[in-house]
Amino acid sequence: MIGTTGGPPLVILEQVDKVFANGVKALAALNLRIDAGEFVSLLGPSGCGKSTALRIIADLAAPSGGRVAWPEAVPKQGGVGFVFQEPTLLPWGSVFDNIFLPLRLAGESRTGARPRVEEAIELVGLGGFADAYPRELSGGMRMRVSIARALVTRPRLLLLDEPFAALDEITRFKLNDDLLALHEKQGWTVIFVTHSTFESVFLSSRVAVMTPRPGRIAAELAIALPYPRRPALRTDAAYVEHCRQVSDLLARAMTEGAAA
Repeated sequence: MIGTTGGPPLVILEQVDKVFANGVKALAALNLRIDAGEFVSLLGPSGCGKSTALRIIADLAAPSGGRVAWPEAVPKQGGVGFVFQEPTLLPWGSVFDNIFLPLRLAGESRTGARPRVEEAIELVGLGGFADAYPRELSGGMRMRVSIARALVTRPRLLLLDEPFAALDEITRFKLNDDLLALHEKQGWTVIFVTHSTFESVFLSSRVAVMTPRPGRIAAELAIALPYPRRPALRTDAAYVEHCRQVSDLLARAMTEGAAA
């Protein structure tokens, strides 16, 4: 298990297994260390347990074996933000209402929470849309609302489960750029699930490659590309070389998984 920041570990998964009630084994002896301030992508084929690993970290599911260690105290309420693949917005609620939701559930008043909700709206570039409803927003804008809802609790750890998979390439690139800008400004620790080699390299300080189910970490690669990362990086030779290396690791992991 490696880190890339040189900082203390924020969360460590040690020999984590997950077997569902129907007998499906999703994870097997998964080991992963995430250091404070890192941006780590989990890359692997569909069904390899990437989302399951995120849910275990978020305490939305329990491991069947192994353990999740938090060397530093990170509160379960508000300390971890989760952005799902689908925005899952309340259709009857405005942008403000949807972002306010986790604070309302935590017992905060609408008046007291207003500055934090408005801050989150501005952070994701939705200024002027506080009173809009999900049906009035594009897919990219709805995802921005979902991200803002995760950010409003000011989490130390942000978990993103393929949040841009359903978006067109132009919107996806734009949200990648905006997510990196937010990461640099806010200093969160991020774990990002994706199927895209190109996206994982562009965003991450480290890519962890998983085998097919049952998922485990087959290889990790530190992405030696400096931040901030600008759109022009996508055509840079160093970026292309990192993408090739990650693609090779993924192909090797697929072969190892098939042979297991």
